[in-house]
Amino acid sequence: MLTPDNREFEQLVKIIADDIGIGDLLDFLGDHKDMPLVFSYDGRPVKPGYHVTEVKAGAFSALDCGANPESWTEIFIQLWDVEEGERTHMPSGKFTAIIRKVTEHLSLDMSAKLTFEVSDGIAPMQLHQASMPAVVNGEVHVELSPRPASCKPRDRWLAEQARSLASCCGSPKSDEKPCCR
Repeated sequence: MLTPDNREFEQLVKIIADDIGIGDLLDFLGDHKDMPLVFSYDGRPVKPGYHVTEVKAGAFSALDCGANPESWTEIFIQLWDVEEGERTHMPSGKFTAIIRKVTEHLSLDMSAKLTFEVSDGIAPMQLHQASMPAVVNGEVHVELSPRPASCKPRDRWLAEQARSLASCCGSPKSDEKPCCR
């Protein structure tokens, strides 16, 4: 149910904005190959010695909670968050080279959902989604946020409500027209 201040719409828009695909990430990194790539999660950057330990591609078929068939492709990139000697954060170009090497063996759908699996090797892996990268002080920063569970029928309904409001009002936050109240 919607709140009077449209909080559910804002939450859905934020989740979508913070959930880029592998193609978006690689496109951005391609323009910044020599800059260090710094992933952040839980309010802190990964350690400079981090490794990309695994890249997986999967095609999934499922039934959602409304018994609707669902299918999607997803790419999982596993980051091992460790300190290793004098290493610095890897250059963006090295990260893209790792992913390109994977494409020699696996077919990667560049529009696939992107999930990062992050662990320090001690704590259990955590699943994260990535926001659009940004250049900050000569480094490429990618903020990872926990990947929330979702109810796909509810998400579709909220997206449709947001589209309806946008066509009537211009944006979900607008309250200038009567249809938005």
